[in-house]
Amino acid sequence: MRRDQTKVIRYTVVSIVSGVLFGAMDGLIYANPIAENLYEAYGPIRKTSVDVFAGVLIDIAYGFVLAGAFLLLRRSLPGQKNLAKGIAFALMIWFFRVVMSVASTWMTLNLPASALVYALLTGLAEMLVLGVLYGVALKSSI
Repeated sequence: MRRDQTKVIRYTVVSIVSGVLFGAMDGLIYANPIAENLYEAYGPIRKTSVDVFAGVLIDIAYGFVLAGAFLLLRRSLPGQKNLAKGIAFALMIWFFRVVMSVASTWMTLNLPASALVYALLTGLAEMLVLGVLYGVALKSSI
């Protein structure tokens, strides 16, 4: 197998794995008794069921986008080791995905501060898992 084919296969596998991880972590983060209590303010507007198929497709698409973004930015990320680059990427994505969302939520909705802190902390953990995956698994790809 040619080196280019191996790189594409690695990117594809890591993207799918990260998408599945994304979905699984979201399920653990939001479908538990602690989160249910923290987010009960959303009760009146929350859906009673979730389209699992659409959710899986969206999470896998996120996996491809985030893995691709990591590959595009890898050389410009701080750190000598790929693990450090993965963590730096995770912190950057956490800021743009989670911190900005929580700040907007804080400004526009009446949610308990504990729900916002929960979102910040669980979002950080989620992004760190994905960033470490990208840093370790995509170290020599593309």
